[in-house]
Amino acid sequence: MGNSFVWMELTTHNLEGAKEFYAKLFDWKINQFPGGPMPYFIADTGSQPGAGMMNLPEPGVPTAWTVYIAVDDIDKYAAKLTELGGKVWKEPFEVPTVGKIAIVCDPQGAYFGLFQPLKDASCSTK
Repeated sequence: MGNSFVWMELTTHNLEGAKEFYAKLFDWKINQFPGGPMPYFIADTGSQPGAGMMNLPEPGVPTAWTVYIAVDDIDKYAAKLTELGGKVWKEPFEVPTVGKIAIVCDPQGAYFGLFQPLKDASCSTK
């Protein structure tokens, strides 16, 4: 897995506008991901799924792209991040059929995601 960057995700207050913009700008095909607690869309960049898009669930949070780094034990990395002065903004939680994610930030305030794929998930980085 190598703790590498594995996924990008856009969270926005204008999902329909963002889908239209990126589809036209990059000729991405954007399709809804089945299941989940809220609508989630996957941008197909041609050869493989390239990014996710969703509406922001919390008001007051700015629209942003988030990068995810793959880890083999998300709870261990969330704890280590805290020990090193970072903060866990959204505790690790399950994404059905995909794995676990957490939203965290480093001591300088840069947000990113941790991603622990299911061992048998189709989007696994192994």
